[in-house]
Amino acid sequence: METGGCLCGKVRYQFERENVISAGHCHCIDCQKATGSGKATIIFIPTKSLQINKYFKVYSVIGTDGTNVHRGFCPDCGSPIISYVTEQPDLRFIKAGSLDESSWVKAESSFWRVSAKNWDPVNKTLPCFEQNPK
Repeated sequence: METGGCLCGKVRYQFERENVISAGHCHCIDCQKATGSGKATIIFIPTKSLQINKYFKVYSVIGTDGTNVHRGFCPDCGSPIISYVTEQPDLRFIKAGSLDESSWVKAESSFWRVSAKNWDPVNKTLPCFEQNPK
């Protein structure tokens, strides 16, 4: 069982590693702003495979590609934990940095190359998409 949560420990989640679909680096401007970094490394997991307490608060926006993006974070410590889009209700995106133990995570792709920063460029050894994969 993989576990994770926020910095203060009030938001907690768990899932079975075998249910992970993949992991990737998102270089979109929204992820850069939400993480304060050049990208967000995220784990794709089916919604039904994730158990998470409901302590987190959600901030919602219309993403660059027009989707309804929801970002879950701890209202106490501010740690970003989870994201999801209305248009993909069966999928959740867990921030890899929120895992308790993440040595097993292997990013398999990068996306939003168009907005990657020169100080945090895309990994050219991975499949890379100009924006979101189609």
